[in-house]
Amino acid sequence: MAYQTFQQEYLQIPVVTRTYTTACVLTTAAVQLELITPFQLYFNPDLILKHYQVWRLVTNFLFFGPVGFNFLFNMIFLYRYCRMLEEGSFRGRTADFVFMFLFGGLLMTIFGMFVSLVFLGQAFTIMLVYVWSRRNPNVRMNFFGLLNFQAPFLPWVLMGFSLLLGNSIIVDLLGIAVGHVYFFLEDVFPNQPGGGRWLRTPSFLKMLFDTAEEDPNYNPLPEERPGGFPWGEGQRLGG
Repeated sequence: MAYQTFQQEYLQIPVVTRTYTTACVLTTAAVQLELITPFQLYFNPDLILKHYQVWRLVTNFLFFGPVGFNFLFNMIFLYRYCRMLEEGSFRGRTADFVFMFLFGGLLMTIFGMFVSLVFLGQAFTIMLVYVWSRRNPNVRMNFFGLLNFQAPFLPWVLMGFSLLLGNSIIVDLLGIAVGHVYFFLEDVFPNQPGGGRWLRTPSFLKMLFDTAEEDPNYNPLPEERPGGFPWGEGQRLGG
């Protein structure tokens, strides 16, 4: 009975969020069980180009370190904001969401080559948080019951928290930078005088992921909280 309930809840998670978070959890489990090692997963341009270990382009986004507070913290924020984006502004636009993943991953991979980062999953999480926060500027956030602020400040609060934990802020800054590039090209520049859409989802992605015609009258619902997590809790102003 419990298994069936879990299965129903699991299958209700949107497909992109479900796939990515599951891949992250399974990768970490495989490392914990010593089926694989982080040395087989990390980003290394030489091994990718010279030894054709192309899987590293993906696996470096799937490992967040050993099971512990840092891993759980990242998983909660990854699941939470990935799902809110997929059920909110990307609802009915799975192909566009996948394209954001590919665009963000490509930019991070390019930048990662210059700042010598070997795992980019945390930066990817911050990118998702940044895009959600900029698309929901009127949401009031409460962080651990200590801080109250508007949603656009959330990525910076997370960076400060990461700094308190003794982590490098380079990863967070990379996520914020890539998130801003996507947000600017997708949400800001097309609405500027003389602006236009530079980011267009390839037709093959639409064929793969968008099975139904998009409703031109669809108006995304406010991106409310999908889970019961108290970290970074949000409430829309006037709500």
